[in-house]
Amino acid sequence: MKIGITGATGHLGRLVVKQLKEKVAADHIVALVRNTQKAAELGVESRIFDYDKPETLSGSLQGIDHLLLISGNEIGQRKTQHENVILAAQEAGVKWIVYTSLLHADTSSLSLAEEHLLTEKALQSSGIPYTILRNGWYTENYTASVPAAITHGVLIGSAGEGQISSAARADYAEAAAVVLTSSNEQGKVYELVGDEAYALADLAAEISKQTGKTIPYQNLSEAEYTAALIGAGLPEGLAAAFASFDVGASKGDLYDNNKQLSSLIGRPTTTLAAAVREALAV
Repeated sequence: MKIGITGATGHLGRLVVKQLKEKVAADHIVALVRNTQKAAELGVESRIFDYDKPETLSGSLQGIDHLLLISGNEIGQRKTQHENVILAAQEAGVKWIVYTSLLHADTSSLSLAEEHLLTEKALQSSGIPYTILRNGWYTENYTASVPAAITHGVLIGSAGEGQISSAARADYAEAAAVVLTSSNEQGKVYELVGDEAYALADLAAEISKQTGKTIPYQNLSEAEYTAALIGAGLPEGLAAAFASFDVGASKGDLYDNNKQLSSLIGRPTTTLAAAVREALAV
C-alpha cells in the first residue's frame, strides 16, 4: 500500500511524514511535492506534484492507494487547485482521500471557509471514499507573534475575548497519521481542536510569566490591526486577512471543546504553556 502526502515539505506535511514513518515502513510513503530536492531529507520516495499543473498530477498519483490532500496555501486559488487533485485522483484510481479542511467549515464566518467547503463538496461528489479533518487553528499562528510582543512590550490583535481552541501542528499531524493508518475512517468528518481554549490576553499572560516581563494584550479594531500589520511589513491583502481571522475568533469561529483531537491521538494536546516555551526557545 502506498500513502501519498501532498505538500510534504510544508510545515504540516513534514510532521505527517515523520509520524507516518513511526507507523508504516518508509517505502509505503510518497512525498508529493513541487521540489523533490527539498524532499530528500524526508527519507521517503518523492514525486513532482504541482496543484497548478493538472496535466501532470495523475501520473504522479499512479500506484497511490491513500492520499492525504493537505490544503494549499494560496487563498483564492485553492478551489481550483484541490479540484485538480481530486480529478487526477479519480483518473489514477486513488482509493481514499483524507483532506485537511477548516474547523466548522460549514458554519464558519472566516473567509477561508468557502474554499474548504467547496473542496469538501467536490470530494463528496467524486465517488472516491473520503475523510475530512477539519483542523482548528494552529497554535503556531499566534506564538509566531511572541518575538514581536517581547520587542514591543505588548501583544496586539483584534480577537477581543474570543476563545481559541488551537493545537500544535504536531498534534494535527499525528491525527492525520492515525487516520491514514486506521480502518473504518471513511466517510467521517472530524472537528479537530486543542483541549485547552484561551483568549489572547491569556497568551499575553503566559508570555509575561515565562519571560518575567509585563506584556499586556492590547485589543485593536480590525482596521487598526490591519494597519499595524501593514506597518510591520505584511502585504495589505494578507494583513487584512489576518485581522479578519482575529475578528472571526472574537465570534467563536476558532472555538470548540469536543476533544476529538486528543481522542484520536490518545494523549492530551500540546498546552499553550508548552507552545510558548517552544517559541521562546527558537
